Amino acid sequence: MGKSVLITGGARSGKSAFAERMTLGLTGRATYIATAEAFDDEMAERISLHQARRGAEWTNLHAPLELCTALRDSDAQPRLVDCLTLWLSNMMLADRDWRTEVLALAALLPDLRASVVCVTNEVGAGIVPENALARRFRDAAGWMNQTIAAGSDEVFLTVSGYPIKVKPNDHLS
Repeated sequence: MGKSVLITGGARSGKSAFAERMTLGLTGRATYIATAEAFDDEMAERISLHQARRGAEWTNLHAPLELCTALRDSDAQPRLVDCLTLWLSNMMLADRDWRTEVLALAALLPDLRASVVCVTNEVGAGIVPENALARRFRDAAGWMNQTIAAGSDEVFLTVSGYPIKVKPNDHLS
């Protein structure tokens, strides 16, 4: 079985670039599973910059909602999922049962043959949001991140471009 890795960090912390290096370093070829939707010009530009950073060794899949299906269908080489918080946002906005979908993802990851590196955002380190929707999202993202981290083989936190390995922590094993 492949290993599962969760990489978290704040906005612009370097988590995606680190995840790309890690995933591609496994075999020299990888699948990039994008969850972002380009609803405006600024988001389209962000997506374009991410795509420009990757070369021909990447196969690209778009899975804004059907992440588990995309992972099952691409289980021949390492995959990078970028990002889980956008996937969660997509599910919440589509009125999907996001808890069931997160639990399905957590159950699927250990059964996959090829490794999976998932990127997520750390959204709980700031102030309490002023509106109910933002608080629900923050709470849902925290629960999702804990759920996926618990089943992951490794967890990294990126800070200012530097990854810190959080799990496994050898002295706690």
